[in-house]
Amino acid sequence: MRIPLLSVLLILTATAEAHALPAAYKLTCSAAAALVSQRGAVVMEDSPSTYQRYVSDSRYCYVENMLRPEWIATRDNSACFVGYICAQRER
Repeated sequence: MRIPLLSVLLILTATAEAHALPAAYKLTCSAAAALVSQRGAVVMEDSPSTYQRYVSDSRYCYVENMLRPEWIATRDNSACFVGYICAQRER
């Protein structure tokens, strides 16, 4: 019974690691901004209990959305510009 239990534990561990989000509050400002810039769109934790999708430009938003600049707390900066979020246009 040990082998199947070990297999299950390994699968659960690998699954948890695969879904881990980058934590902006653990990164430097330049590292968080570079991540968004390089990937174009990134879902990052902005606190231990919240997350947000940040984008580098409008190509990563729906046509009906607009870009809203976003500053978040990182390890070394309490107001770091990392990129934008896609927001609904105001009517």
